[in-house]
Amino acid sequence: MKKSDLPTKICPVCKRPFNWRKKWEKVWNDVVYCSEKCRRNKQA
Repeated sequence: MKKSDLPTKICPVCKRPFNWRKKWEKVWNDVVYCSEKCRRNKQA
């Protein structure tokens, strides 16, 4: 699979797209934020 074929999502905090990562393989449907920094800075 090419990198350009990987699924992407948009981070609700920084509004930037981020790609699927191997470490998220089993939890991709639950991933919302692109990084720990964005997850910590989310608006409650």
